[in-house]
Amino acid sequence: MTTKDKLAILKNRLLELKRVAIAYSGGVDSVFLLKVAVDTLGAANVLACLGVSESLGGYMHQKAIESAKEIGIDVTEFGIKELSDSKYSSNDSNRCYHCKKHLFSNLAKIASDNGFEHILCGNNYDDKDDYRPGNKAALEIGVLSPIADAELRKEEIREISRQLSLKTANEPASPCLASRISYGLEITKQRLSQIDKAESLLRKLGFVEFRVRHHNELARIEVSQDDFEKITPLEMREQIVNEFKKLGFIYISLDLQGFRSGALNESLRLS
Repeated sequence: MTTKDKLAILKNRLLELKRVAIAYSGGVDSVFLLKVAVDTLGAANVLACLGVSESLGGYMHQKAIESAKEIGIDVTEFGIKELSDSKYSSNDSNRCYHCKKHLFSNLAKIASDNGFEHILCGNNYDDKDDYRPGNKAALEIGVLSPIADAELRKEEIREISRQLSLKTANEPASPCLASRISYGLEITKQRLSQIDKAESLLRKLGFVEFRVRHHNELARIEVSQDDFEKITPLEMREQIVNEFKKLGFIYISLDLQGFRSGALNESLRLS
């Protein structure tokens, strides 16, 4: 089945649903889904819903609003008080389930109040092969994954996004800030803020694909191996170390394996 065939399946599915509320994050997949939904159904039949909490980085919040504006649709923002839930803040391996449970439960009420029966999320076909406990929450609340159902993979989504002139086509994946905190370490507003500010610094220094992993006193930086020469000169290292220490980190390390999505899940496979 070609990428064109898969896109046609996605559009036909949207036409069947008629009116949809989308769990919108501003990432590659959700921007793609929002664009196709608006083009297929019209903006009046699409509700873009952005959950806002301490785990949403400032950069991603801004990019989400900008992307929706370019598509031609307003964003409905709603607050999520996930940190008040100890099952979430304790940060065990099911953290993503509790996070998505809060997100989708809030979204379900907003969708219902606005007359939208169907709730969609941007899961793609590749997500089936990753550890994603949040998918269980989606199933429990009845959230649909039309991109995954159409068997569209990440690279195909990027390909179509480029054809649609979406600026997110080449953006690196950017999951929530809580995904940077090592399992078992409590998720707090302060730690999320530390990560947000640390990653903002790396972005200002010109790094594109990276993570700052939070291990309490230790910040573990992941950058592309192609950027090792850029990050290791003395002047660059001193600037990063000085700024990270201002944020409260005592030790600052560079992961020699380089950037990789879901690196914290490696500890789960070892346990």
